[in-house]
Amino acid sequence: MRAYLVDDELPALKRLTRLLEATGRVEIVGSAMNPATAVEALTAAPPDVLFLDIQMPGMNGFDLLARLPHQPVVIFTTAYDQYALKAFQVNSIDYLLKPIEPKELERALNKLEQFQRIRKRPEWLDQPEFRDVLQELSRTLRNPPGTPPDRFPIRVGERTRFVDLARITHFFTRDRLTFAAAEGKSYCVEWTIAELEQKLASSRFFRIHRGTLLNLDWLDELTPWFTGRMTARLKDEKHTELTVARDRVRLLKERLGL
Repeated sequence: MRAYLVDDELPALKRLTRLLEATGRVEIVGSAMNPATAVEALTAAPPDVLFLDIQMPGMNGFDLLARLPHQPVVIFTTAYDQYALKAFQVNSIDYLLKPIEPKELERALNKLEQFQRIRKRPEWLDQPEFRDVLQELSRTLRNPPGTPPDRFPIRVGERTRFVDLARITHFFTRDRLTFAAAEGKSYCVEWTIAELEQKLASSRFFRIHRGTLLNLDWLDELTPWFTGRMTARLKDEKHTELTVARDRVRLLKERLGL
């Protein structure tokens, strides 16, 4: 079997090369630490099997596959068990957890040989929709569930602009629409406050009112107000004041360690 190896870590690449050569079952036709170099080589001469690392800087394994005109049979190599299920959503024979052990490699090669004997290449692998699957997996890998995005899409007329999340002071509702406040301006966004609260749960944003989600990094001062509520003054140029609902005061204080 003709194999190509891709891993951005030289020790891991050398170990896999040594283990494969020891089996006598595979001819290594090439290897690369740079995913871009691998894309060129794999496009020019597709191998029988691709041993592919998932986590690589710049271009992860799913990115690499999405750029290939023809999808190869893949055995993923990864140091992270959490990516195994993602690997099996694509054309994967198996996955190997690093550091790769000879026994596990033999198991993967046995599965590969069995696959080649009894299975034809699935036609859907070369369909355009499959690239969409790869790209979505890549986005998930970059931003795992629960991880807030670094930049946030906002609507400016018919255009979509991306603003650094850290520059958004708060989200608020008005006339049944949701807005992001940044740099003294308000921009319409696609999500409700409840959806944003969930989306940004692990960030510095905290819901202080049913219609307001505050970036705590922009909080300058808290002042008691009527009927158990509080006023939150921000550090923006306008010194914006927002109301903290009575039922959110205690939770806010706990979040701030007060």
